[in-house]
Amino acid sequence: MVEDATSDSDVVSVLAEISGPRLSPMHDRAAKSLSTLHTLLYRATRGIIGRRLVDNDMLLLTTVGRCTGKRHTIPLLYLTDGDDLAIVASWGGRDDHPEWYLNLMTEPRVGVQILGDRLRMSARTAGSEERARLWPRVLDAYNGYATYQARTERQIPIVILTPRV
Repeated sequence: MVEDATSDSDVVSVLAEISGPRLSPMHDRAAKSLSTLHTLLYRATRGIIGRRLVDNDMLLLTTVGRCTGKRHTIPLLYLTDGDDLAIVASWGGRDDHPEWYLNLMTEPRVGVQILGDRLRMSARTAGSEERARLWPRVLDAYNGYATYQARTERQIPIVILTPRV
C-alpha cells in the first residue's frame, strides 16, 4: 500500500523559495505530487534515489494523522545531533505549521527511514536553548530556512527525533 505523502517537504520549500512567500493551490498540489514521487523513489531504491537534496541528507518521516489515524510519509532534510536527528517544520515560511508537525504533536511516536534502515523514534519540539544551539547549524545546512523564517511571524520549530527502544 502506498502511503499518502503530506504537506511539508524540502521540495515544497524549494518551490516556495522560487515562487515567493505564498504558494498557490496549484503549487501546493504540484509540491505534494513531487513529495509523493520523492517518497516512492526513496522507498523503492532504499534511498539510492532521493537521499540528497540541496546538498543535504534526506529521510522519510512517517506520522499518524491526528484526524484520520492514517499513516503519512514525507521526505525531509535532517541533521544528526549525537544519537538524535533534527528536522525543521518550515513549511516554506507559511504562517501555519505543516500538517506533519501537527500530527506528531498529537502522536509523537514516528517512523523514520534513512536509506534502507527503518527506525522507530519519538519526536519533540526543541526547547529554546536547543533551538538556539541548532538554528545556526540548520542555516549552515540550508540557508533557505532564513528566508522562510523571515516570511512568517511564527518561530519555525526544530523537531528532535530520539530513537525508541
